[in-house]
Amino acid sequence: MTRTNPATEESLSSVASHDDDDVEAALATASETFRTWRDTDLRERRRLLEATADVLRDRTDEFARLATKEMGKPIDGARAEVEKCAWVCDHYAERAPEYLADEPVGTETEAESFVATEPLGPVLAVMPWNYPFWQVFRFIAPNLVAGNVGILKHASNVPECALAIESILREAGFPEGVFQTLIVDSDRVDAMITDDRIRAVTLTGSEPAGRAVGEAAGKELKPSVLELGGSDPFVVLDDADIEAAAAVGARARTLNSGQSCIAAKRFIVHADVYDAFLDSFVAEMESLTVGDPTDPDTDIGPQARADLVDDLHEQVTATVEAGGTVETGGEPLDRTGYFYPPTVVTDVPPDAPLASEEVFGPAAAVFRVESEAEAVALANDSELGLAGSVWTEDLRRGQAVARRIESGAVFVNELAKSDPRLPFGGIKNSGYGRELAEQGLKAFCNEKTVWVQDTADQP
Repeated sequence: MTRTNPATEESLSSVASHDDDDVEAALATASETFRTWRDTDLRERRRLLEATADVLRDRTDEFARLATKEMGKPIDGARAEVEKCAWVCDHYAERAPEYLADEPVGTETEAESFVATEPLGPVLAVMPWNYPFWQVFRFIAPNLVAGNVGILKHASNVPECALAIESILREAGFPEGVFQTLIVDSDRVDAMITDDRIRAVTLTGSEPAGRAVGEAAGKELKPSVLELGGSDPFVVLDDADIEAAAAVGARARTLNSGQSCIAAKRFIVHADVYDAFLDSFVAEMESLTVGDPTDPDTDIGPQARADLVDDLHEQVTATVEAGGTVETGGEPLDRTGYFYPPTVVTDVPPDAPLASEEVFGPAAAVFRVESEAEAVALANDSELGLAGSVWTEDLRRGQAVARRIESGAVFVNELAKSDPRLPFGGIKNSGYGRELAEQGLKAFCNEKTVWVQDTADQP
């Protein structure tokens, strides 16, 4: 696979793809390995996850530089991503005994009944480029400790990150075949899903990709988890701390150079504080440094590919043509690399792209509303429902508003984020199923009912 450094537009070395024989060998190995891995003592599986966390921490800078090279992630964010991968390994190593414990259920007095959590088998993971390590490790950690084995089909522009993940697990001591990376094109995914040796599939990506994978898995009656992006609302109520909301809002919109499914995208602001918020928010966005992602002082790096800049600019342009007003930014930067500036657009019509589509890049749409009820209605006026944020000094009010927003997660006075301790996923066209926490571990497990009755109790 050929790739380009998004910051310099220089060609990177090619990475050899796997052919049909390689795919067949990987599937055979996964199936065979599962038979022994599922019976490996839980203490050993936990120990290997702890060892994986050690490898990640020992080689953080190396893996961070790899993500920066392949997809342009600012280096400090890349380091934080690798460290978060170590955290999710530690979390499941610690909590697996609790998550996997048999759950007693009181039924008949003369019988013992419980629910056992057992692995399903090889799981196919189709992962995106924007968090090339984190997206994979939040799948790896719960599934491997549960006794499943994994096969990764990563995004085509981050093959070195994909291969590095396999090497990390090998270095930690995981047996060969427990986790395998396949460097293949997307057109191979359907065939792998339909293969009897694959027992489940998880995808993080676009809505069209999710529909295709969900359809293929559904036809095979195989469980799937789909995380498909969002158009996340950032609601600023009339009693919010405006300076805090503006500062966090700018970070929430531009985290990972704006290339995050749970980035704040639609800023819904009460009329009483609209002007003050907009002034502060624009100032915060304009204060961010766009530049070399290897420089720790850089806030926003390049977009990951040239076509992503084109797509983002088309969304901004179409929104302006529909009546939107550019407050700052709005044009690709005239420099080497795929750079787009922090952009703020107001007066956005409800059917314009910045209001109705997922926006992957540092462009924010700001809306004025007259009431809390209007804010909630606008927040819910989306086919997507991944996450959201609500800002208010009244915490009871914030919790009440959060409960009325249709999404997989809502954060009050904080930006939306993923956390190993909390289930993560969306509703509506943002997908289904959950990753992380106990729910993420059990997503691809058989929750088996076991009933044990002494024959002496039979009539």
